[in-house]
Amino acid sequence: MQLIQYQKCSTCKKAVNWLKEHGISYEDRPIKEQNPTKEELLSWYKKSGLPLKRFFNTSGNLYKELHLKDKLPDMTEEEQLALLATDGMLVKRPLVVAEDFVLVGFREQEWEERLSH
Repeated sequence: MQLIQYQKCSTCKKAVNWLKEHGISYEDRPIKEQNPTKEELLSWYKKSGLPLKRFFNTSGNLYKELHLKDKLPDMTEEEQLALLATDGMLVKRPLVVAEDFVLVGFREQEWEERLSH
């Protein structure tokens, strides 16, 4: 599985510690340096079963600077995916991408259910 994260993000650090404590191996992918493509985002979105809005980092500076809270409702999914693909800092993190599921953000209980054996 792949962990897509931003090194300076405190939530990502918690997620990394959680994975280490549980002995779960992963491939690390820095989101700022390796921004997800539109195709990847579409695939993850479909696999996650979540609303596309959940993939946006709504607490991030870029989200606020671009006034996306007001703009997203009027954008098509295609436009939203294209926008997400422009900058990794727009994407909610950490992301866990596994073969048959995607986790967006770090919620310990959800991770416990999906990742602990």
